[in-house]
Amino acid sequence: MVEQLPIVAAPMAGGPSTPELAVAVAEAGGMPFLAGGYKTPDALASEIARVRGSGHRFGVNLFVPGDSRVEVTAFAAYAEDLRGDAEVYGLSLDPVPVVDDDGWSSKLDLLLAEPVPVVSFTFGLPAASDIAALRRAGTTVWCSVTTAAEAVLAERAGVDGLVVQGSDAGGHSATFDPAGPSRSTDTAALVRSIRTVSVLPLVAAGGVDGPVAVRRLLDAGAERVAVGTLLLRTDEAGTSTAHRAALADPAFTETAITRVFTGRPARALRNGFIDRHERHAIDAYPAVHHLTRGLRQAAAAAGDTDRLHLWAGTGWRKAPTGRAGDVISWLAGRGE
Repeated sequence: MVEQLPIVAAPMAGGPSTPELAVAVAEAGGMPFLAGGYKTPDALASEIARVRGSGHRFGVNLFVPGDSRVEVTAFAAYAEDLRGDAEVYGLSLDPVPVVDDDGWSSKLDLLLAEPVPVVSFTFGLPAASDIAALRRAGTTVWCSVTTAAEAVLAERAGVDGLVVQGSDAGGHSATFDPAGPSRSTDTAALVRSIRTVSVLPLVAAGGVDGPVAVRRLLDAGAERVAVGTLLLRTDEAGTSTAHRAALADPAFTETAITRVFTGRPARALRNGFIDRHERHAIDAYPAVHHLTRGLRQAAAAAGDTDRLHLWAGTGWRKAPTGRAGDVISWLAGRGE
């Protein structure tokens, strides 16, 4: 029987989280998550079936829909600001915002009809009735939080555990208030703060660059530690070739929290796209995500890391190549 390690593979939407990565993490003793964000319900169901067939415990993450209202004048102005980058690939950006709820109801129905061991939520809290329905179906429910106040709200809503995300985490911030000010929050300090207001199990996320960081977060009061960036270059991850190359490219020297790619704060390697458009970025998720999606896809296909969303946490320099299972073992102090 595989020893269960206190390591969680964070859900990384947009490609990096694959069924193969999930199975590899589980076989090493970690707790894997599939990323439900940006997938159709049918695609998510297919991935769930593949991981379920392995016999391992796993989770699924969903994006909670937020306020989709968009200031159309500001959105059109931002589309115009991006025009030069889009024209590099012969693209024309639609100044009319597209909004959706990422198939929320259909995905929730899927997880109620075919329950999985754990469901986690990012970007906010679903209705308490939805949380209760998942729990009645036998699913453990987690919610990502970035402050003690969010933790209190999540516990009151009936979740079973909290994913405590510090500001060093790569990719999107889980903040309930994407229009609010960006905060610099050490993950260990945030875990200790939330431990004073909640008795729920805590999963710490953000700034994990090796086993020392894992031990620090466990000592701060977390039951588990989530890792994302350190898995991006592994064999089983679905990370694009361009993104993998950027993570190893010494030309990239820092990360930045930015709204330029999706209209929601997210940490990425600082590139030209961020520098050119940060001052004009707007809070309009998922409208900005849809606005830039074709441009980002073209950039990925061309290997253009200057225009690609290069999600990465502050520990990106330590992201290794090789098997995901070896990374999990290393983080848990079981390997070199």
